[in-house]
Amino acid sequence: MATTDLRDLHARAVRASVTVVAQVSPDDLDRPTPCGDWALARLLAHMTVQHHGFAAAAAGNGGDLSLWAEQPPGPDPAGTYAAAAERVVAAFAQEDVLEQEFALPEISLLTTFPGRQAIGFHLIDYVVHGWDVARTLDAEFSLDQDVLDTAWVIASSVPDGPERLRFGSAFAPSEEVSDDASILDRIVGHLGRSPTWKP
Repeated sequence: MATTDLRDLHARAVRASVTVVAQVSPDDLDRPTPCGDWALARLLAHMTVQHHGFAAAAAGNGGDLSLWAEQPPGPDPAGTYAAAAERVVAAFAQEDVLEQEFALPEISLLTTFPGRQAIGFHLIDYVVHGWDVARTLDAEFSLDQDVLDTAWVIASSVPDGPERLRFGSAFAPSEEVSDDASILDRIVGHLGRSPTWKP
């Protein structure tokens, strides 16, 4: 896969999440989500600040922990989210971003990550979190097949073992999925969501 393709796939995954978040109303913010015990307000706060954090990391400033601090949703959470999403897409579009080393303190305080790997981390997060929001709202979440194919390659490389039970683990232990499950169901199942989750 060409390096420029990953950035295009990432941009499409993030913008698909923008489409589903655009359906959120203030009355939805207290709804439970498939993302642990988080209500939708907390999930949107996390999704929004992660865009800003990864954009800062692409610019060489990811080590500043204050840039990763979540803020409660304001009066227009969908609009705030969309602006943050476009910021990270633009940051990842910079010509030399794939050669940058990203400081991602929420993943490790001891090392940095190559740009290509960091973009992969962010892509899979927004495939899964876009699904989280869609399930919360009982809405459709549509991703192109090539985005799903790449997301499955990334997701399936995430080890599934006892470390997922540790406090602060990014993913819960994998969930069983049916043999005929869609690729999106396999992705979210491998990363600790039940594909049949309902509010």
